[in-house]
Amino acid sequence: MLADKLVCPVCGSTEFFYDRSRGELVCRVCGYVIEDNIIDDGPEWRAFDPDQRAKRARTGAPMTLMIHDKGLSTDIDWRDRDIHGNQITGMYRTKIRRLRMWQRRMRINDAAERNLAFALSELDRMAAQMRLPKRVKEAAAALYRKAVMKKLIRGRSIEGMVSAALYAACRMEGIPRTLDEIARVSKVSKKEIGRSYRFMARGLNLNLRPTSPVDYVDRFGDALNVSAKSKKLAKDILHEAIGKGITSGKGPTGLAAAALYIASLLNGERKTQREVAEVANVTEVTVRNRYKELVDKLNIKVPI
Repeated sequence: MLADKLVCPVCGSTEFFYDRSRGELVCRVCGYVIEDNIIDDGPEWRAFDPDQRAKRARTGAPMTLMIHDKGLSTDIDWRDRDIHGNQITGMYRTKIRRLRMWQRRMRINDAAERNLAFALSELDRMAAQMRLPKRVKEAAAALYRKAVMKKLIRGRSIEGMVSAALYAACRMEGIPRTLDEIARVSKVSKKEIGRSYRFMARGLNLNLRPTSPVDYVDRFGDALNVSAKSKKLAKDILHEAIGKGITSGKGPTGLAAAALYIASLLNGERKTQREVAEVANVTEVTVRNRYKELVDKLNIKVPI
């Protein structure tokens, strides 16, 4: 429990102090012990600068799904330097290089680990090019690992399944990317990614909701350099359109682009249909058609 949310049951005070020697949380006013036997999960040592903290720590990096062995194995640094930073020379350099070679071989024991190592490096490359956050990469890695465990990868392209996992993870985390965007950084076609995604969704029972056009507004709005007011107005337009069933059966990117175009006109931040279409990766005809539908069915008066 947090001290700032506690209330002393005796005097009603909210001021406490933590007695480290006894492991007790004590009321400052009346001395009542609120909690006892508190376990301190911090280190037993103290450090006064970053160098001391790095030298005294006895734990490594946290586990991650982005490494085939989850980061549990050791790694020999590629720089030929000792613990003091001095250059390793002569026979010791040869020995270290031999150890490094065997260490790389021992980390990958079988074909499944070799598959994971290649797939996760490819996933990391694609996510880095798309500037996706760490949580999306971890979610995509988890999906790919599940696909490997269920033997869905066998007979299929590794790149295709990695792209499908990344596409699904983006939708799961609420920052969707289109198949075209995934295909631009992938080594397989959009058609192959779509086929792999449908196969993975069936195999893993992924019940992902359809992508909402609202999810694209912030990203497209930032690319168009429109104000927060225009982005909010575009979201309000889309929410009203969704409520009236106007968006059914239409591409979310085209709807988001049209809503941003309308919002920019209403707020005096005029953007051309070409600019909006290029950002959303749709045609100007699509923007124009979605624009007309939203304006007509929502009775929006757009200044000429």
